[in-house]
Amino acid sequence: MRGERATLGKSLLDVQRELHIRATYIAAIESGDLSAFEAASFVAGYVRSYARYLGMDPDWSYSKFCLETGFAITTELQRSSGTTTMRDVAVNREFSQGMLSRTKLASDPDPFWSRLDPVAIGSVAVMLFLIVGVSVGGWTVMREIQRVNLAPPDQPPEIMADLDPVLSGAATRPTVMDEPSLRLAQDGLIEGPSSSGAQGLVRTHRPDALETPVFTSRDGPIVAINPRNEVAAGTDNTMRAAIDAALSQAEEPFPMPGTVRVTENGPPKVEILAVRPSWIRVRDANGTVLFEKVLDAGERYVVPQSDAPATLRAGNSGSVYMLVDGQPFGPSAPGAQVVDQIALSPEAVTERFSLADLSGDSALRDFVNVAQVEN
Repeated sequence: MRGERATLGKSLLDVQRELHIRATYIAAIESGDLSAFEAASFVAGYVRSYARYLGMDPDWSYSKFCLETGFAITTELQRSSGTTTMRDVAVNREFSQGMLSRTKLASDPDPFWSRLDPVAIGSVAVMLFLIVGVSVGGWTVMREIQRVNLAPPDQPPEIMADLDPVLSGAATRPTVMDEPSLRLAQDGLIEGPSSSGAQGLVRTHRPDALETPVFTSRDGPIVAINPRNEVAAGTDNTMRAAIDAALSQAEEPFPMPGTVRVTENGPPKVEILAVRPSWIRVRDANGTVLFEKVLDAGERYVVPQSDAPATLRAGNSGSVYMLVDGQPFGPSAPGAQVVDQIALSPEAVTERFSLADLSGDSALRDFVNVAQVEN
């Protein structure tokens, strides 16, 4: 086999790569070394595969390999079958000689309690104790939370022995201290109620109740009511004086609208008006952007007034006007250019710009009229 491999020009690594058999096994087959194989059952397959790879007869090659190395699977099979036959004969002989009588039977199983672990029993007992303790404690706390204790009153109620038939159905009864007879008893004029026995109400006189109440009709026209009439004799003089003052004020003529002013006039309102779409940016004295937008035609922006005036930066300056209390000033600059640092205080606008000419721009005139009407 080594000569055939040399004739083909194959190395052991080439054979290993093509047959997927280790190079050590190929070398052992060529040298007849059976100790290199881990299992004898693979030797026949390796030898036949290697012979087929070299172009030799697999059966003839395997028989020659067995003759040269003394390897034979059939010998092992025959030995194992012979051993089995001898074992069967021995077993039959033992049964015939009473093997069951000489066989040792299994011992009795250990009792159940001998297999219990004391540590496991202690752990289970502790766990059960904890569960029961937590359950009982929770139930006790729940009962304490839901318990309602009724405290007795400081003064026990007194039994009323003498009930008034007139006030038996009333919702409330006067207290004992409110009774005139008891007040007289406290002053020593009459004898008060006895403290022994049932405590009752002592009355000197009680008028009989009417079956139907008596009403005095006061129906009449409202115009017939004269607040200047004399009030009851017990009316306070201060109340009469206040009523007279209110009536005298009501009879005075009501002032015309615009003649009375209750608040001071605030500073003039400054607005930015765009006749045509224009971009504007308003900053305060600190440089913070207060407003930045492209105003559409006719859109206005009210400038917030503060101690330091805000400044305006605008594009399309010929379409940007300032309104001071509805009066148009401007434009901010002629033409379509960018203007910056325009103070927006009322004084600065009136000093820097002149009144706008409404006759030359009909759109400006319409927008100013709308602003004046809204203001």
